[in-house]
Amino acid sequence: MKYLVMVLGTQADYEGMRGKASQYSPAWSPVELQAMYDHMGAINDDLAKTGELIDGQGLAEPARTRLVSVDERGEPVIADGPYRESEELMAGYWLLDCASLDRVTEIAARVARCPGPEGLKQYPVVIRPVLDGVEGV
Repeated sequence: MKYLVMVLGTQADYEGMRGKASQYSPAWSPVELQAMYDHMGAINDDLAKTGELIDGQGLAEPARTRLVSVDERGEPVIADGPYRESEELMAGYWLLDCASLDRVTEIAARVARCPGPEGLKQYPVVIRPVLDGVEGV
């Protein structure tokens, strides 16, 4: 079964990773940032070795997000960031092919143990099954 595993973050979290603390996120030191990259890299390497990794990427900061909707006439309405410092959006993802929900939950728990600076907000790691065709619709 395929699953989308998502990590969440805010604009303030991205700023914190650049060393800029705020009321919403602590500043990361270069050592803490490298520890996070090492942790995520080890997960990627292990998932590639087991054949469970289909794709995985970190995403650009929320300020670089664009939302597109339509108005009552069907005309596009485009909204660019910035977003509130505390607004949580997807910060990265893995698309995995795992044997069971238990297995993907085990992986998500490992992701959730990612190191970071003291005071860093802990977001849940989100698991969403990927529908195959019209299954579950």
